[in-house]
Amino acid sequence: MRWLLLGLAGAAVFLYGRITGDAQLSLLTKGIPVIALLLWLRQAPAGTYRRWIAIGLVLSLAGDILLDWPGDLFVFGLGAFLLGHLAYLRAYVSDSRQPALPALLLALIAGGAMFAILASSGLGELLIPVACYATAICLMLWRALARIGHPQLQPRSTWLAAGGAALFVLSDSLIGIDRFVASFDAAPYAIILTYWLGQWGITASAFQRSNSA
Repeated sequence: MRWLLLGLAGAAVFLYGRITGDAQLSLLTKGIPVIALLLWLRQAPAGTYRRWIAIGLVLSLAGDILLDWPGDLFVFGLGAFLLGHLAYLRAYVSDSRQPALPALLLALIAGGAMFAILASSGLGELLIPVACYATAICLMLWRALARIGHPQLQPRSTWLAAGGAALFVLSDSLIGIDRFVASFDAAPYAIILTYWLGQWGITASAFQRSNSA
Protein backbone atom coordinates (compact mmCIF):
# COMPACT_ATOMS: atom_id res chain seq x y z
CA MET A 1 0.00 0.00 0.00
CA ARG A 2 2.83 2.41 0.80
CA TRP A 3 4.17 2.12 -2.74
CA LEU A 4 0.79 2.98 -4.20
CA LEU A 5 0.57 6.01 -1.90
CA LEU A 6 4.02 7.05 -3.12
CA GLY A 7 2.77 6.74 -6.68
CA LEU A 8 -0.32 8.83 -5.96
CA ALA A 9 1.79 11.50 -4.29
CA GLY A 10 4.18 11.58 -7.24
CA ALA A 11 1.28 11.79 -9.66
CA ALA A 12 -0.24 14.71 -7.73
CA VAL A 13 3.04 16.66 -7.72
CA PHE A 14 3.55 15.96 -11.42
CA LEU A 15 0.06 17.22 -12.26
CA TYR A 16 0.67 20.30 -10.14
CA GLY A 17 3.86 20.99 -12.07
CA ARG A 18 2.06 20.50 -15.37
CA ILE A 19 -0.82 22.80 -14.38
CA THR A 20 1.50 25.55 -13.12
CA GLY A 21 3.86 25.22 -16.08
CA ASP A 22 6.83 24.08 -13.98
CA ALA A 23 8.55 21.86 -16.56
CA GLN A 24 11.44 20.94 -14.27
CA LEU A 25 9.13 19.75 -11.48
CA SER A 26 7.11 17.74 -14.00
CA LEU A 27 10.25 16.10 -15.39
CA LEU A 28 11.55 15.22 -11.92
CA THR A 29 8.28 13.64 -10.76
CA LYS A 30 6.84 12.08 -13.93
CA GLY A 31 8.52 8.73 -13.33
CA ILE A 32 7.55 8.37 -9.65
CA PRO A 33 4.24 6.52 -10.28
CA VAL A 34 5.97 3.89 -12.45
CA ILE A 35 8.84 3.56 -9.95
CA ALA A 36 6.22 2.98 -7.24
CA LEU A 37 4.61 0.26 -9.40
CA LEU A 38 8.01 -1.41 -9.81
CA LEU A 39 8.52 -1.45 -6.05
CA TRP A 40 4.98 -2.78 -5.52
CA LEU A 41 5.53 -5.47 -8.15
CA ARG A 42 8.31 -6.99 -6.02
CA GLN A 43 5.57 -8.32 -3.72
CA ALA A 44 3.98 -10.37 -6.54
CA PRO A 45 4.89 -14.04 -7.02
CA ALA A 46 8.27 -14.39 -8.74
CA GLY A 47 8.46 -15.94 -12.19
CA THR A 48 8.58 -15.25 -15.90
CA TYR A 49 5.41 -13.16 -15.91
CA ARG A 50 6.55 -10.81 -13.16
CA ARG A 51 10.02 -10.50 -14.68
CA TRP A 52 8.74 -9.36 -18.07
CA ILE A 53 6.19 -7.00 -16.54
CA ALA A 54 9.07 -5.43 -14.57
CA ILE A 55 11.12 -5.08 -17.75
CA GLY A 56 8.16 -3.44 -19.46
CA LEU A 57 7.81 -0.95 -16.59
CA VAL A 58 11.52 -0.07 -16.71
CA LEU A 59 11.33 0.55 -20.46
CA SER A 60 8.17 2.60 -19.97
CA LEU A 61 9.98 4.65 -17.35
CA ALA A 62 12.72 5.38 -19.89
CA GLY A 63 10.06 6.38 -22.40
CA ASP A 64 8.48 8.73 -19.85
CA ILE A 65 11.74 10.59 -19.35
CA LEU A 66 12.68 10.70 -23.03
CA LEU A 67 9.34 12.16 -24.09
CA ASP A 68 9.61 15.01 -21.57
CA TRP A 69 13.37 15.61 -21.83
CA PRO A 70 14.31 19.02 -23.30
CA GLY A 71 14.81 18.60 -27.04
CA ASP A 72 12.96 16.45 -29.53
CA LEU A 73 13.57 12.87 -28.38
CA PHE A 74 10.18 11.62 -29.53
CA VAL A 75 11.59 8.81 -31.70
CA PHE A 76 13.74 7.53 -28.82
CA GLY A 77 10.78 7.68 -26.45
CA LEU A 78 8.72 5.83 -29.04
CA GLY A 79 11.43 3.16 -29.25
CA ALA A 80 11.51 2.71 -25.47
CA PHE A 81 7.75 2.27 -25.30
CA LEU A 82 7.80 -0.10 -28.29
CA LEU A 83 10.25 -2.34 -26.41
CA GLY A 84 8.06 -2.00 -23.33
CA HIS A 85 5.05 -3.28 -25.26
CA LEU A 86 7.10 -6.21 -26.51
CA ALA A 87 8.08 -7.02 -22.90
CA TYR A 88 4.40 -7.05 -21.90
CA LEU A 89 3.68 -9.20 -24.95
CA ARG A 90 6.31 -11.69 -23.76
CA ALA A 91 4.70 -11.77 -20.31
CA TYR A 92 1.26 -12.50 -21.73
CA VAL A 93 2.56 -15.20 -24.06
CA SER A 94 4.17 -16.93 -21.08
CA ASP A 95 0.65 -17.48 -19.73
CA SER A 96 -1.28 -18.32 -22.88
CA ARG A 97 -0.50 -19.24 -26.48
CA GLN A 98 -4.05 -19.95 -27.60
CA PRO A 99 -4.89 -18.25 -30.95
CA ALA A 100 -7.91 -16.33 -29.60
CA LEU A 101 -9.04 -15.16 -33.03
CA PRO A 102 -11.83 -12.85 -31.75
CA ALA A 103 -9.24 -11.12 -29.57
CA LEU A 104 -6.93 -10.82 -32.58
CA LEU A 105 -9.72 -9.22 -34.60
CA LEU A 106 -10.43 -6.66 -31.87
CA ALA A 107 -6.73 -5.84 -31.56
CA LEU A 108 -6.37 -5.45 -35.33
CA ILE A 109 -9.33 -3.08 -35.43
CA ALA A 110 -7.91 -0.99 -32.58
CA GLY A 111 -4.37 -0.90 -33.95
CA GLY A 112 -5.49 -0.39 -37.53
CA ALA A 113 -7.81 2.47 -36.60
CA MET A 114 -5.06 4.17 -34.60
CA PHE A 115 -2.58 3.91 -37.47
CA ALA A 116 -5.11 5.00 -40.10
CA ILE A 117 -5.99 8.16 -38.15
CA LEU A 118 -2.34 9.09 -37.68
CA ALA A 119 -1.32 8.24 -41.25
CA SER A 120 -4.15 10.35 -42.65
CA SER A 121 -2.46 13.45 -41.26
CA GLY A 122 0.81 12.69 -43.04
CA LEU A 123 3.57 11.25 -40.84
CA GLY A 124 6.45 11.85 -43.24
CA GLU A 125 9.66 10.14 -42.11
CA LEU A 126 7.88 8.86 -39.00
CA LEU A 127 5.54 6.66 -41.06
CA ILE A 128 7.60 3.47 -40.70
CA PRO A 129 8.44 3.94 -36.97
CA VAL A 130 4.77 4.62 -36.19
CA ALA A 131 3.70 1.60 -38.28
CA CYS A 132 6.10 -0.61 -36.31
CA TYR A 133 4.80 0.83 -33.07
CA ALA A 134 1.18 0.27 -34.07
CA THR A 135 2.01 -3.35 -34.93
CA ALA A 136 3.70 -3.94 -31.57
CA ILE A 137 0.87 -2.41 -29.55
CA CYS A 138 -1.68 -4.38 -31.59
CA LEU A 139 0.12 -7.65 -30.77
CA MET A 140 0.41 -6.69 -27.10
CA LEU A 141 -3.31 -5.98 -26.88
CA TRP A 142 -4.12 -9.24 -28.66
CA ARG A 143 -2.14 -11.36 -26.24
CA ALA A 144 -3.57 -9.49 -23.23
CA LEU A 145 -7.11 -10.18 -24.47
CA ALA A 146 -6.15 -13.79 -25.27
CA ARG A 147 -5.61 -14.51 -21.55
CA ILE A 148 -9.30 -13.90 -20.78
CA GLY A 149 -11.10 -17.16 -20.13
CA HIS A 150 -7.95 -19.24 -19.71
CA PRO A 151 -8.86 -22.05 -17.28
CA GLN A 152 -5.58 -21.82 -15.33
CA LEU A 153 -5.67 -18.06 -14.82
CA GLN A 154 -7.66 -16.02 -12.32
CA PRO A 155 -10.33 -13.92 -14.09
CA ARG A 156 -9.30 -10.88 -12.05
CA SER A 157 -5.76 -11.07 -13.41
CA THR A 158 -6.88 -11.52 -17.01
CA TRP A 159 -9.31 -8.61 -16.91
CA LEU A 160 -6.80 -6.33 -15.19
CA ALA A 161 -4.20 -7.09 -17.87
CA ALA A 162 -6.72 -6.63 -20.68
CA GLY A 163 -8.07 -3.38 -19.23
CA GLY A 164 -4.56 -2.09 -18.61
CA ALA A 165 -3.49 -2.92 -22.16
CA ALA A 166 -6.60 -1.23 -23.61
CA LEU A 167 -5.95 1.93 -21.57
CA PHE A 168 -2.32 1.92 -22.74
CA VAL A 169 -3.53 1.74 -26.35
CA LEU A 170 -5.91 4.63 -25.67
CA SER A 171 -3.14 6.71 -24.09
CA ASP A 172 -0.81 6.10 -27.03
CA SER A 173 -3.60 6.95 -29.46
CA LEU A 174 -4.21 10.25 -27.68
CA ILE A 175 -0.49 11.05 -27.89
CA GLY A 176 -0.54 10.48 -31.64
CA ILE A 177 -3.74 12.46 -32.18
CA ASP A 178 -2.49 15.37 -30.09
CA ARG A 179 0.91 15.43 -31.85
CA PHE A 180 -0.02 14.67 -35.45
CA VAL A 181 -3.74 15.27 -35.98
CA ALA A 182 -5.28 17.92 -33.73
CA SER A 183 -3.88 19.25 -30.47
CA PHE A 184 -6.35 19.82 -27.64
CA ASP A 185 -5.96 21.39 -24.21
CA ALA A 186 -7.01 18.35 -22.17
CA ALA A 187 -4.63 16.02 -24.02
CA PRO A 188 -1.74 16.04 -21.49
CA TYR A 189 -4.06 15.09 -18.64
CA ALA A 190 -6.08 12.50 -20.56
CA ILE A 191 -2.86 10.92 -21.84
CA ILE A 192 -1.11 10.64 -18.49
CA LEU A 193 -4.17 9.49 -16.51
CA THR A 194 -5.06 6.70 -18.95
CA TYR A 195 -1.38 5.74 -19.07
CA TRP A 196 -1.02 5.50 -15.30
CA LEU A 197 -4.26 3.55 -14.94
CA GLY A 198 -3.16 1.21 -17.73
CA GLN A 199 0.21 0.58 -16.09
CA TRP A 200 -1.52 -0.04 -12.75
CA GLY A 201 -3.82 -2.64 -14.35
CA ILE A 202 -0.93 -4.41 -16.05
CA THR A 203 1.09 -4.47 -12.82
CA ALA A 204 -1.87 -5.59 -10.69
CA SER A 205 -2.40 -8.54 -13.04
CA ALA A 206 0.79 -10.11 -11.66
CA PHE A 207 -0.85 -10.62 -8.24
CA GLN A 208 -2.86 -13.81 -7.66
CA ARG A 209 -2.44 -14.55 -11.34
CA SER A 210 -2.96 -18.28 -11.58
CA ASN A 211 -5.45 -20.64 -9.95
CA SER A 212 -2.55 -22.54 -8.41
CA ALA A 213 -0.82 -19.43 -7.00
